[in-house]
This record gives sequence, structure tokens and C-alpha cells, in this order.
Amino acid sequence: MKNQSSKLRKNEFQRQFEMETEKGLISLEYQEQQRQIFLTKLNLPPEFDDQDLIDHFLKEVLSTFDDERISVMPTSPDVAQFFKKNRNKYKNLLPAGISI
Repeated sequence: MKNQSSKLRKNEFQRQFEMETEKGLISLEYQEQQRQIFLTKLNLPPEFDDQDLIDHFLKEVLSTFDDERISVMPTSPDVAQFFKKNRNKYKNLLPAGISI
């Protein structure tokens, strides 16, 4: 996996998490409402196919919620698929009564 030293940043102005890679910017748009954050759209550079780097990016994003008392709603199909693959690790981030 190349370029995992890239830093995750939260761009509050554009309401997205971002990570610069060798192939361009990966971003994940979000919306916050009270004690919930909705992860709405994963944006990838054209012809980007590094699934390991995408998984690393999503893990970095989700790790920012470990210490917060906030629920995560993965409304993006890509993020929902990631939650399904890693169900046991991240189920505690989902709101009560929600399963993926």
C-alpha cells in the first residue's frame, strides 16, 4: 500500500474528510445533525482502483469517532459496504437499532 502516510484532514467548510494520494484527492462528504453524522458520498479520483487505500482512508475517518459520543450513519453505498465487511469492528458506531 503506497502513500498511507498521507494525513487525513477534516474540511469543515466543504463538509468532507480528505486525504491526498499519489493519484489525487479522496474525499468523503458528510452532514452533521445533533449527535449523528451522515457519511453521504465517497469521491475518488478518475480510474482510482486501490481498494486497500480506500479501506485505509475509511478506517482513518471512522477512527476519528472512537472517542466521541456520536452515531455514524453510512448513507453512501461505498461506506455501507465497508461497514458490512467490518461489521464487528464498527457496529458500536451505528445508532441503536440500526444494522447493516
